[in-house]
Amino acid sequence: MTKKPVYPVVTLKAGREDSLRRGHPWLFSGALARIPEGLDPGEVVTVASASGDALALGFYNPQTDIAIRILTRDGQAVIDAAFWRERLQSALALRHRVVPADTTGYRLVNAEGDGVPGLVVDRYDRWLVLSLATAGMDRFREDWVRILEEALAPDGIYERSEGAARRREGLSDRSGVLAGAALPEVVPIAENGFSFAVDIAAGQKTGFFLDQRPNRELSGRLAAGAGCMLNAFAYSGGFSVYGIRGGAGRVVSVDISERATALAKRNLALNGLSEETHPVLTADVFKYLRETDETFDLIVLDPPAFARGRKDLARAARGYKDINLQAMRRLTAGGLLLTFSCSNPLDQELFEKIVLGAARDAGRTARVLQRLGPGGDHPTDLGHPEGRYLKGLLLCL
Repeated sequence: MTKKPVYPVVTLKAGREDSLRRGHPWLFSGALARIPEGLDPGEVVTVASASGDALALGFYNPQTDIAIRILTRDGQAVIDAAFWRERLQSALALRHRVVPADTTGYRLVNAEGDGVPGLVVDRYDRWLVLSLATAGMDRFREDWVRILEEALAPDGIYERSEGAARRREGLSDRSGVLAGAALPEVVPIAENGFSFAVDIAAGQKTGFFLDQRPNRELSGRLAAGAGCMLNAFAYSGGFSVYGIRGGAGRVVSVDISERATALAKRNLALNGLSEETHPVLTADVFKYLRETDETFDLIVLDPPAFARGRKDLARAARGYKDINLQAMRRLTAGGLLLTFSCSNPLDQELFEKIVLGAARDAGRTARVLQRLGPGGDHPTDLGHPEGRYLKGLLLCL
């Protein structure tokens, strides 16, 4: 019989367990009273109250402000392959309920939202992309590869563990095939009856903006009757395909990346659509909006993250205000604007203040028709607002 592991105990300061009891999955370094010596980054620890009650288990890392990421509020649990397997089965069951049957690209595991902090798994048809963001989850890489192979038998598993979050955890970037066949140049996926080519190895994020699926659907409905639509920061043309098929007379797609616009052209062709009617332009969106004399009935603004940390907020706010201001100046009277921010440090309230400021400077009245976010395959805990990185607005001006 395997002996149950005894995890090192980290004790909280008196009264600092309140956020944990409210469901927040992070504990910051200032909440900790006693920490055993010699703990390694990513080690599993027991979180105890000041009175000694075992409250939770979590990953500990002394190198980050987020000192502990909660794994379970069962202080007697064991963190092993069986624990992760159960988490995966719960995540799979949810996706079967919320992902359309004709869609083969979606988020399979969404970090804290699925009780697996530091892990994202995206599914692109028969391929899985694994992203590990924390020192704790890095220790379980091999376990997750085995579990995913057992549960889903994919053609392959590709790792894209990159970015500032890993560096804050003291980790270097990693990418490459972890299991299965050689990765093809692009992986085709289906989404709501449309086809898209996904560049897993070199595309943005893990290859496709899976979180925007419900907003792409919305753009298709809004495009009905639109004379001209602009997809700004178009990347691989997802919003453009929906807009054209939705009925827009002309859709202009703009992105600064030649690789992105090549992929957008490929995706238009995959869906039987012509660039002659719906041009794809490689250009700086800020410059394009300032210089074009064309007006649009529908504009989609989906820029990259302008803020990676709180220190970037002031600069990001200026960027978001400027791009929204320029877009509003190119909207027809009664035109619709779908505007987004994926900057984690910038919350919904601040985003709306920025967009309101842009509307005032543009001399336009903006009415909120809908507040937007990702689909159900990107769950977040209600008590974890930091997990809701994607925020958006549907405005009528």
